[in-house]
Amino acid sequence: MIPIKNVYYMLSYAFKALNEEGYKSIETEQFHNVADLCAAILAKGISHQIKRGLGKEYILQTEPLSSPRGKIGISESIKDLSMIRGQLICSYDDFSVNSYMNRILKTTMLILLKAKIDLTRKKEIRKLLVFFDEVETLDIHSINWRIQYNRNNQTYMLLVSTCWLVIKGLLQTKTDGAVKLMDYLDEQRMHRLYEKFILEYYRKEHHELKATASQIKWQLDDENDEFLPIMQSDIMLEYEGRTLIIDAKYYSQSMQKQYNRMTVYSANLYQIFTYVKNKECELADTEHERVSGMLLYAQTDKEGNFSQEYKMSGNHIGVRTLDLSGDFLSIRDQLDAIANKYLFS
Repeated sequence: MIPIKNVYYMLSYAFKALNEEGYKSIETEQFHNVADLCAAILAKGISHQIKRGLGKEYILQTEPLSSPRGKIGISESIKDLSMIRGQLICSYDDFSVNSYMNRILKTTMLILLKAKIDLTRKKEIRKLLVFFDEVETLDIHSINWRIQYNRNNQTYMLLVSTCWLVIKGLLQTKTDGAVKLMDYLDEQRMHRLYEKFILEYYRKEHHELKATASQIKWQLDDENDEFLPIMQSDIMLEYEGRTLIIDAKYYSQSMQKQYNRMTVYSANLYQIFTYVKNKECELADTEHERVSGMLLYAQTDKEGNFSQEYKMSGNHIGVRTLDLSGDFLSIRDQLDAIANKYLFS
């Protein structure tokens, strides 16, 4: 089981905004569950956003008006009999706080009020909701999360990402159709957070490395790549002619039983081997010294810790676990040890 404090640290790396001064106090707080943690992040972040000013956007409004503005709909006015009342149906752009991102925030805050979170946190959220009186809510099943960020709205990125974690990762539908919040993020959302955390950790703590999530080109004998899948690495670390490709895996079960023995999932091993060999071929004419690969599983209570290294066709392929259950210093030590072994030694 991952301590909630470690989930906070993972979020801190994955979403750099948590390292800003305004969020520092959260680090010292105690949380009952991940919903409580997300509520604290939102309460702090939305409070700061209100001080800056809630984001506004132009929203098309259509309504009968006595003093016309915008585009007048004559046929609509006749059908609605508005002209008899001395009004016209008008369509105009209103610069409103009822923006899509504010609607996401309000929808999530209302969900958190029904969750098992600290009572003081609920009071904070209720106070914040006063500023969202003019904001509508959204159907949680049809929210469009593909939001374009720019210089004017980038302060919303952490807030909307936290809402996404709550709605996509913590909500669970019950048999009667109602919804409840789980104590922990679901496996799919934890998988994305896990790989993002590892990448951002190396970017922040090891500036000497080039840390990317780069695509790997198929090394083909001709130009025909039709129907070939994209090889997208989770983490690629490069340092002085050495490359380590890490495939981060967050599963409730890391091993499979095959012929009465426990083994790594075949598809995972085939995938990392393919990544390594194609990357090695791509760098064949350069001064690269070696390309290695690693399957880095989040350690489970059932299977415990394991670490193996294989030499396959001249490349080192590691298969090991990352223990997320201890204090965060132990997680740092494990990640640093990986870099030391494969890149610095």
